[in-house]
Amino acid sequence: MSEPMIKMVAERWQAVAAGGTVAGVAGVRPVPALMSPGAAELSLHVEPEWRRRGIGSRLLTAVREQSTGLGLLAGVAEGSPGEAFCRRHGFRHTRSQRHDLLTYCDVHQAWLGELVDAEHPGYRLTHWTGDLNGTPRVDELWRTPSRPGRALLTAADADGDLAAYAVAVVGALAEPRARQYGPAVLPGHRGRRLGLWVNAGLIQRLREVHPHVTEIEAATAEDDHQLLAAREHFGFRPVGRTHLYELWNES
Repeated sequence: MSEPMIKMVAERWQAVAAGGTVAGVAGVRPVPALMSPGAAELSLHVEPEWRRRGIGSRLLTAVREQSTGLGLLAGVAEGSPGEAFCRRHGFRHTRSQRHDLLTYCDVHQAWLGELVDAEHPGYRLTHWTGDLNGTPRVDELWRTPSRPGRALLTAADADGDLAAYAVAVVGALAEPRARQYGPAVLPGHRGRRLGLWVNAGLIQRLREVHPHVTEIEAATAEDDHQLLAAREHFGFRPVGRTHLYELWNES
């Protein structure tokens, strides 16, 4: 088999062999900066018959060459080839995560609407849509005009100050699954159920903006019991666990 060529197609790097066979693919997904400052989420996969030929290493090199200054985050299963790959290439294990999935068919819409419509004196629920370029700060996104894009931010506005937020990002190729980050409540605004409020607003608004989305996935640190409980409150169910690895590029 001839060595595949690495090229970028539709925001992804592909290792393409003779005849157009895709031997491997890599991509990065921006992560809201208040969640993980200066980082992007890495996905990388090499087809089994093409493994142990250096293709994964070449894809990672291509990603790093065009992502200078960004940290890369990779979630991989314990003991998997992906974990060995991360360690071999200098990634550092930072924490373990639980992955949870919410399907819209399991969401009681009337109950969700009640959560969204609940009054929170002094706060206003707002939405922003657009694309996450680079490593955007949530507070900056929130203050910019909305536009068509793959990201949705739902926030609690406290008289012009960002109090709480949740973010969802849909795939580049209209995949039915979105990835959620948060909810997060900023200091000084906790204890008012704002996390549940913005999360409910995000779930409701996401389906309105991106009707092709049928499920939402979220990754949560296994020791973040409060956030895990919030996920269960909405009907998220555990679907797996991964180890999170980080690799930081030089600027």
